[in-house]
Amino acid sequence: MKNIKEDERLSKLNHSCAHLLAQAVKHLYPNALFWVGPVIEEGFYYDIDLGDITITDEDLEKIEKEMKKISKDGKRIYREEISKEEALERFKNDPYKIDLINNFEEGTIISCYTQGDFTDLCRGPHVESVKELKYFKLIKFSGAYWKGDSKNKMLQRIYGVCYENEEDLNEYLKELEEAKERDHRKIGKDLSIFMQHDLVGKGMPLWLPNGALIRKQLENYIYEKEHALGYQHVYTPCVGTVDLYKTSGHWDHYKENMFPMMKVDEEEFVLRPMNCPHHMLVYANELHSYRDLPIRIGEFATDFRYEASGAVKGLERVRCMCQNDAHLFVTPEQIGEEFKKVVRLILDVYKDFGLKDYSFRLSLRDKEDKEKYFDDDEMWNMAENKLREVLDDFGVPYYEAVGEAAFYGPKLDVEVKPAVGPEVTLSTCQLDFLLPRRFELFYIDQNGEKQIPVVIHRAIFGTFDRFTAFLLEETKGALPLWLSPTQVDIIPVNNEYHLDYSKEVFNKLESVGIRVKLDDRNEKLGYKVRESIVNKNPYTLILGQKEVESKNVSYRMYSEEDTHQMGLDEFAQKIIDDIKARK
Repeated sequence: MKNIKEDERLSKLNHSCAHLLAQAVKHLYPNALFWVGPVIEEGFYYDIDLGDITITDEDLEKIEKEMKKISKDGKRIYREEISKEEALERFKNDPYKIDLINNFEEGTIISCYTQGDFTDLCRGPHVESVKELKYFKLIKFSGAYWKGDSKNKMLQRIYGVCYENEEDLNEYLKELEEAKERDHRKIGKDLSIFMQHDLVGKGMPLWLPNGALIRKQLENYIYEKEHALGYQHVYTPCVGTVDLYKTSGHWDHYKENMFPMMKVDEEEFVLRPMNCPHHMLVYANELHSYRDLPIRIGEFATDFRYEASGAVKGLERVRCMCQNDAHLFVTPEQIGEEFKKVVRLILDVYKDFGLKDYSFRLSLRDKEDKEKYFDDDEMWNMAENKLREVLDDFGVPYYEAVGEAAFYGPKLDVEVKPAVGPEVTLSTCQLDFLLPRRFELFYIDQNGEKQIPVVIHRAIFGTFDRFTAFLLEETKGALPLWLSPTQVDIIPVNNEYHLDYSKEVFNKLESVGIRVKLDDRNEKLGYKVRESIVNKNPYTLILGQKEVESKNVSYRMYSEEDTHQMGLDEFAQKIIDDIKARK
């Protein structure tokens, strides 16, 4: 989908259409009050206070109809500049606009835009006339706290989009339908992969048996990769003391993203938002020589981060997550080679999963932001130059993003383009000279002197949660054989005559480690076959009299209509080979 915010003409159209929406709402609901209506990547929205009225799908249709009526009237849009005092007087009956105006600095030129009977604060720019706003669509609505603060009143947010012509609008709506089909929240529900419940809390997904099987396969896969590269895996607690995070620096730089502190006996704890402080202590548990390095500590670790309730989304953005995390303790001389090994691992994993559309982003600090970033120019210059040197030497194309680094060091982010929607960050690799100092880590060099190691933070999948969401949307839930919760679904044509052989096939496949299901319900054959297809099982076996007599199996692969026949032993070996090859 096109980024509307970055297209000057589309941005102007959508900015103007937000005002058209507000004007239509004001016609239908005279007491409506308006907060802000910005342009976003996929169109625009407006936050509205409608009192006790709750927007419905039918209301969206009425508002859209009124917008079309106003557009046909063709009123010109006029810009007017007023002083702060004039603005306060003009909008004196609107507490939301008064709040905006009061936040303007003295001397600020305040602009208003008027179209017919509607005037709104806005810096613009806008189109010349509402007649230019022909090809728009209201997409959805949701709740939104005023100023994004859960302590404030809940407003109603209406989303829309506006294009230059009907063809572009229809193309966008087509992409939107495709995105709905790929939405991992819908797929996750349909395939019983995960669930959520208000009693557990927003952003706290519950992995169901099917989802747990998928996640376990991902864990096994990446564990094998890491074990072969010399990683040592650990388990550490999901909590830490406040002092732990004060030592690491996260308390000063990341506290707003943590869950609140809790006091137990005389200690103050927080749910951990990341694992690096724990891994620093694991390293410090033993004395290390330069000969021991690099030391690679990995963990599949559950972390907790406070995300705004409006930002949480299925498995993609959660408050409780499991990271595929690791920390590499290296000498300065080992930085280049170890960093290259991480990049090679990322590329190897992406090849296995068929990911081809991605880019590398070198995230740097903003030198002017002394609050977010640890203030040590020498450390930052050394770390950033080292990463550039490694990436240039490795030959990986990348672009730089100032202000996106972690507070303790620069990082490499891998931005992956999914089938629909904006890019997502899956893998990260960060260079850290700071935390080893703060935890007073050291190793003994060849001269018997203490030296401070450098730490490389890295996550290949990012989190298992987000990676699973990504996979579900990429595949529309039709996961590869090795990841599928049910790999083979067995359906007897008639339970009375074919169930015994179906059980024999089931036992054979299960005995060699294949995840198999036997559908012995007293339902019609067509119904059970359709359900197997809906569940996106890779293989469906349909066993009737011919299969009983020949001791063969007839199978159909997902998304194929042709049926194939094969001996049972041969079929079992085929599945085993395909699973091992992770096809």
